[in-house]
Amino acid sequence: MQIDSTSINVVPRKELYDYQRIDIGAIFERLDTAPSNFHLLYQLPTGGGKTVIFSEIVRRYLQTYQKKVVVLTHRIELCRQTSEMLTGFGVKNKIINSNVKDLPDQEDYSCFVAMVETLKNRINDEKLHLDNIGLLIIDEAHYNSFRKLFSSFKNSFILGVTATPLSSNIRLPMYHNYNELITGDSIKSLIGNGYLAKATTYTYDVGLTSLKVGINGDYTVKSSEELYTTMLMQEKLLHAYAEKSLGKKTLIFNNGINTSMYVYDTFREAGFPIRHLDNTTGSEERRDILNWFRHTPDAILTSVGILTTGFDEPTVESIILNRATKSLTLYFQMIGRGSRRLPGKNEFTVIDLGNNAARFGLWDEPVDWQLIFRSPEWYLENLRDDAEIELYFRYQMPAELREKFAKTPNVDFDVDEEHRIAIQNNQRSKVVIDKSLQQHAEMCVFNSESLYEAKQLSKELHEDIRSRMKRYAACLSHTSKNYREWLVEDYKTKLSLQIGKLFRESIVD
Repeated sequence: MQIDSTSINVVPRKELYDYQRIDIGAIFERLDTAPSNFHLLYQLPTGGGKTVIFSEIVRRYLQTYQKKVVVLTHRIELCRQTSEMLTGFGVKNKIINSNVKDLPDQEDYSCFVAMVETLKNRINDEKLHLDNIGLLIIDEAHYNSFRKLFSSFKNSFILGVTATPLSSNIRLPMYHNYNELITGDSIKSLIGNGYLAKATTYTYDVGLTSLKVGINGDYTVKSSEELYTTMLMQEKLLHAYAEKSLGKKTLIFNNGINTSMYVYDTFREAGFPIRHLDNTTGSEERRDILNWFRHTPDAILTSVGILTTGFDEPTVESIILNRATKSLTLYFQMIGRGSRRLPGKNEFTVIDLGNNAARFGLWDEPVDWQLIFRSPEWYLENLRDDAEIELYFRYQMPAELREKFAKTPNVDFDVDEEHRIAIQNNQRSKVVIDKSLQQHAEMCVFNSESLYEAKQLSKELHEDIRSRMKRYAACLSHTSKNYREWLVEDYKTKLSLQIGKLFRESIVD
């Protein structure tokens, strides 16, 4: 079926906010003064109203110039949403989808909305020719698929719109295709002025050194699924949800269908209302799931890569990043799904299970987009890597385990401080391990009734031991992976001996 403005919903024209009017003015200043084939990039955070802004730009452009407009998107859902918004602004437009083979009624429309692949195929097949196009608008311009159409619009003013002016392919930086970047209001400003909800972020340390990076620069699905489908990670996810998001409408983002299905099973078995969605879900089932999610107050939706763009559900109260990513764009897109404000909703929760906040900074922290646009290689090279991030992990004993050491007032041990004291006193670094062993042995013995029980209890200190030895190795500077692994195993052996010695001394006393 052919879709045009007569077969879509009409979104009422929205009133522009002050910051939107200012940005539109800056863009038209370039339209009025720059060459007709100028390439301009415009950045505005997710939730700032980019579609509203470029719909108003189209309306005003058609009134001012005697030329037509093409709007490109990369997903069919965005085509429909864009067409609806344009219609609401009084712009008669036509969607060029897979059913449109030619345009005999081209003169009836002043604006066309198309998916990049569909339009490219029609142009390459020489079945479709668009006349008198003065302005080409590219939504989600950071995707590189749009580049293949630039040569077909050599004499058009190109306006790229994105929340993150960082190319999805480092080998194809955006400054190669755009002459200038205009930045809109920051996330912090939009929150402060009441346009976006405030995010409260909770981070849970996750060891990511087992993850592999693929040719696209991000973590591979295979290595991510090997980590995130483990019992440890599933329990950490469930604990984080129960601790920070219980009863809130929640979106969980995963890197892999298997991971999402594991999440679905874990939460369902725990008695929570949850559904799963991925790009293999049929359109009818997808509508049913999204309708359920919209009308269920405490609904949980676990998904894979399908709800980062083109999905708008303002009632979302919690975002869980059950994955790690090296994509700044994806990071902002995922969190942005919870940033819409509603009456009674001024804030939302973010749970980070991928060290993403440590890698990119908090969602609302200032970002120098001009630097990223001009020097993306420098920015990416200077992102904190996983090994560096994990150096600053601070082990926190889980509440259930802490109860088993109830007779011990303090179970913490500051390796860095103890190492500093040792060096200051001209002692060997080894005294740090000796002090740590003594504390762990006392914890096990004083909270047990028998030697066997004490040694069994010591086995539950594995994560604490690994954390301490990692900090100790960092204090020594250059150490090999083999040495660090040896430290952990040697520590466990010595701890077992220390527990036996301490237990025998306690019996004698």
